[in-house]
Amino acid sequence: MDLTIRELKPALKRGLRNRCPNCGEGRILSGYLKVAPECTVCGQSFTAQRADDGPAYLTVLIGCHVGGFLLHGLFVHTDLSPLQNATITGSVVTLVSLALLPRFKGAMIAWQWASRLHGF
Repeated sequence: MDLTIRELKPALKRGLRNRCPNCGEGRILSGYLKVAPECTVCGQSFTAQRADDGPAYLTVLIGCHVGGFLLHGLFVHTDLSPLQNATITGSVVTLVSLALLPRFKGAMIAWQWASRLHGF
C-alpha cells in the first residue's frame, strides 16, 4: 500500500480548477457535475469519492452571503423597486451558485484524495 504524504493545499488548488489532485493535468469532472471514473492522464480512480451534499452546502453558504450583502447594498444605496432588487439579487446568486458548485465539488474530491478517505 502506498502511504506517501499527499499535500492538501496543492490538491485543493487543483480540485478548485477541476484538475486531478494527483497529477494536476486530467479533469475530475467529465460534465458539469458528473465525476469522471478516472484521470485520463495518470489513471487515478475517482470511484471512491463521496462528495454527496457537501459542495451544495458550501455553495449555499457562500451564495446566500453574497446575496444578503448585495440585497442590503441595493436597498440602502439605490431607489430600485423591490421587484428590481429581487431580480438583480436572484440573478447574481444564481450565477455565483452555478460557478461555485463544480469547483467546490472538485475541491471536496481533492480533499478526500489528499486525506485518503473512502479508499483513496
